[in-house]
Amino acid sequence: MDGLSPGFTAPVEDQQACFRAVLEATSRPGTIVTLAGPTRPPAPLGGAMAAVALTLVDADTPLWLDDAIMAGAAPSWLRFHCGCRLVADPSSAVFAFAADAAALPPLSRFFAGTDEYPDRGATIVVAVAALGEGHRLTLTGPGIAGTAMIATTGLQKGFAAMRAANHRLFPRGVDVILVAGNRLVSLPRSTTVSSPEG
Repeated sequence: MDGLSPGFTAPVEDQQACFRAVLEATSRPGTIVTLAGPTRPPAPLGGAMAAVALTLVDADTPLWLDDAIMAGAAPSWLRFHCGCRLVADPSSAVFAFAADAAALPPLSRFFAGTDEYPDRGATIVVAVAALGEGHRLTLTGPGIAGTAMIATTGLQKGFAAMRAANHRLFPRGVDVILVAGNRLVSLPRSTTVSSPEG
């Protein structure tokens, strides 16, 4: 596979560090963590999205990619480094990556698990323009003392309403991870997301 940029510099150590960071972000929703991703992931993958892929995606995790990612070199890079199978139907994916947050399909199109196996719901990794500035979201739920506030730039209008509908399925539902560059914040399905700004 000539021409593909490398993955992690130190795969074992980097995967372990990424896994710990994602676990911390998931156990403390609203907490922004920084990942050490590969140095040159193919556009439009950022460092955090590429690091999540290299750590959590493998041959047993069907992966859905949005049109922005499918248009470039990223699909070949992901197949080579992760050994993953790409799927065209969001409902067939265990993981989904979206580089164009404004065009993210409704969360209801992704697999939400079953009553018997609610934990099998998909994880959707969404790239936003920025974390820590922009439109504010209020978070409540497990892992949060009272409430937490995050701000993002680039999420589509109606994201909070989609998340509210997703939360009503709990313990079924999908988990969402927002990434910007090398930064990441996790919004597990157990977290209630609301928007004070409408």
